[in-house]
Amino acid sequence: MISSFALTRRIFLAASVAVAALTGAAEAAPRKDLSVGLRLEPPHLDPTGGAAAAIGEVVYANVYEGLTRIDRAGQVKPALAEKWDLSADGKTYTFTLRKGVTFHDGSTFDAAAAKGALDRARAADSTNPQKGLFEPIENVEVIDASTLKVTLKRPTGLFLFNMGWPAAVIIAPGAVADAKTKPVGTGPFRFDSWAKGASLTLVRNPTYWGTAPKLDKVTFKIIGDAAAAFAAVMSGDLDAYPLYPAPEQLDQFRADPRFKVVVGNTEGETILAMNNGRKPLDDVRVRRAINHAVDRKAIIDGAMFGGAKPIGSHFPPTSAGYVDLTGLYPFDPAKAQALLKEAGVAPGTKLRLVLPPPDYARRSGEIIASQLKKVGLEAEIVPMEWAQWLSDVFKQRNYDMTIIAHVEPLDLDIFARDDYYFDYKSTAYKALYTELAGTADQAKRLELYGKAQRMLAEDAVNAWLFVLPKNGVWNAKVKGLWENLPIPVNDLTEVSWDE
Repeated sequence: MISSFALTRRIFLAASVAVAALTGAAEAAPRKDLSVGLRLEPPHLDPTGGAAAAIGEVVYANVYEGLTRIDRAGQVKPALAEKWDLSADGKTYTFTLRKGVTFHDGSTFDAAAAKGALDRARAADSTNPQKGLFEPIENVEVIDASTLKVTLKRPTGLFLFNMGWPAAVIIAPGAVADAKTKPVGTGPFRFDSWAKGASLTLVRNPTYWGTAPKLDKVTFKIIGDAAAAFAAVMSGDLDAYPLYPAPEQLDQFRADPRFKVVVGNTEGETILAMNNGRKPLDDVRVRRAINHAVDRKAIIDGAMFGGAKPIGSHFPPTSAGYVDLTGLYPFDPAKAQALLKEAGVAPGTKLRLVLPPPDYARRSGEIIASQLKKVGLEAEIVPMEWAQWLSDVFKQRNYDMTIIAHVEPLDLDIFARDDYYFDYKSTAYKALYTELAGTADQAKRLELYGKAQRMLAEDAVNAWLFVLPKNGVWNAKVKGLWENLPIPVNDLTEVSWDE
C-alpha cells in the first residue's frame, strides 16, 4: 500500500518529467521567424512602378506573384498560371489560371485581374520600369474566369521568362493606387509593417493557395554599413544577409561554425556608366579612352578583395551566349591619353563621378578616380544617397559618370531605349535588338547575343568592370536560401530552420 506522501512524491515526479519533456520539445521546435539584412531600403514596394532592385528583394515571390516565376536555377516555372499552350505561329499564349486563388484583401484572382495588370503595364502612360517587356503584346483577352489569351505582335523567345520578372507581378485590382506603401498580392506572405529607415515585416498568409511557407514572420532590416552588418550577424540580430556588403569579412564568418558562407553568382553587371549625351562623353574616342584608363584587375583587387570576375560588355560569364571581350580595351594609359588628345580633350578636364551608397560603388569610384587622373581627367566624386541617385541620375540623367550594378537578367533591351539614363542612341543597335527580341531559335539567339555584346563594347557605351558576386552569410541552421541570384530577389518560400 502506498502512503499519501509517497503517492504525492510520485505524482510530483511524474509531473516534473512531463514538464521537462514538454519543455524539451518546445526547445527542439524549429524557429518560425527570420531576420534578413538589406543593403538598401526600397524607395517603395511596387515593383511595377519602380526600377530599384531592392523592391523585388522584399516582395517578389513573397508578397507578389505573376503568371510565371523564375526559380533559383533561373528556369521558368508556373505561378498564377498553372499551364499554357502556344499556337503554331508562336504568337498566341493561352494561359490556364489557378482556381480558388485570392488576394490578401480577400478579392478574387481571375483572368480579369491578370488582364488588368498586363494592360496597365503596356499602356501609353505606363510607369512600369520594364515597359519594354510588354511591348510585344498585341492583345489580351479574357476567355473565361480561369483562361487568359495573350496575342503577341511577333514571336518573342523570352516572353514566358519576361512574365516572371518582378515588374510583371499581379497586384490586387483594388490596391493598385496604394501599392507603393500597402502591397496586396497573392503570395505566401502578407505585408505587415514598415518602419522607415529601419525594417519591413511580412507575416504568413494563412489562405495561400500553394504550399504554405514554414516561416510565420520575416523581418527585413536595413543595415548598409559594413561594421554594423558584421555586428548584427555576429550577435544574432540578423539571421541572414543574402547579399553581404563587405567581402573582406567573409573569412571571419567562415572560421565560425555558427555561420554558413555561400558565394554564388548574380546577373549584376557592375559598370562605370557614362552619359553618352554629354560632352565630351558623346565622343566614342573619349569613352574608349576611359575604357583603356580603367585597370579592372586593380579595381577587383582593391574594391572586391579579388572576389569578382571581370567583364567587357553587358553580359555575365554564367549566361549562355557570353563572349569574352575583356581584352578589347586592355589597360593602356598611353593609348587613353592619345585618344583624349585626338578628341581634343584638354588635360585637367573635369567629370562628375556620382556614387550611390553600396560599398562596391564607393570603393571602385575612389580607385577609378585615381586611374583617370593619371590620363588627365579629373573625376569629381559626388556621393549620393539611394533616393537622390534614383532621381538625379536614373531619372533626370544629371551626371557624367556613375558606378552601379545592373542585376536584371538578359537586360540588353535597356540600350535600345532612347530615354534610358545612358542616353545611348544607336539605330544599328535598335535594329539588332529588334531582331533578337523576335527570334525564338536558341542557336540564332546566342549568335545575336554575341553581336549585341560586341556592338556595345565597340561603341564603348560604358566601361564594364566586373560581375557582382553573391556573397551570402547566414546562420548555419537556416536552409532554403538561394545560393545564386538569377534575378534580384530574396525568395523565402522554401526557407526554414533545421529541426
